[in-house]
Amino acid sequence: MSWIKAVGIGPGDPAHMTGQAANALREGDAVVGYNTYLNLIKPIIQDKEVFGSGMRQEILRCKKALELAQAGKKVCVISSGDPGIYGMAGLLLELCVKEDIDIDIEVIPGVSAVNAAASLLGAPLMHDFAMISLSDHLTPWQVIEKRLDLSAQADFVIALYNPKSRERKHHLERALEIISQHKSSGTPVGIVKNALRAGERVIVSTLASVAKEDIDMTSIVIIGNRHTFAWKNRIITPRGYEL
Repeated sequence: MSWIKAVGIGPGDPAHMTGQAANALREGDAVVGYNTYLNLIKPIIQDKEVFGSGMRQEILRCKKALELAQAGKKVCVISSGDPGIYGMAGLLLELCVKEDIDIDIEVIPGVSAVNAAASLLGAPLMHDFAMISLSDHLTPWQVIEKRLDLSAQADFVIALYNPKSRERKHHLERALEIISQHKSSGTPVGIVKNALRAGERVIVSTLASVAKEDIDMTSIVIIGNRHTFAWKNRIITPRGYEL
């Protein structure tokens, strides 16, 4: 019986992959994914039919997965982190709805980038938080600006995905400018590059002294709320317990 599983591979190292995800990859006939992520799990999928493609070819990958499944194969579509957080799960399901395709699709969760980054920083997400991508490839920038403004006004801890790229050099600067209108200059900021991967780097800073040159597309930026504090290169957001 054919199926498709949207598999979250976590940060990439098999040590941080769930058992359910590893089992799905073992059981599948074919694996579809972004080339960079396929390379992270190459030892696990050596005996599989593999279809890879580059950035911004998500629709192509999903259509290929559906084609393989309709041909009777068991297909894993991989996402780094979690497939339901800026991943492939939603697109797969949307295509099934749009094209009226009846196929079994299971979403297998994974350790998201924000979870991985937070674990290295300590406990910055212990209270309510918002995750916002600064990529305006699929979302208009004016919408992103509004979300940044309202999240900062509400004093959420804010985690920024896709903070900076060669095409978007000034989006991060503008985002920090918006957030700084509602948060103090001393608000702790954590920058994590390549969380739980080779090249990992953790930087603890403040809103007034964010080292923007250290931030790229491999980074997650976490900005605290008014109660967040830094301690021994860690960032802690109190839950509210009376100690």
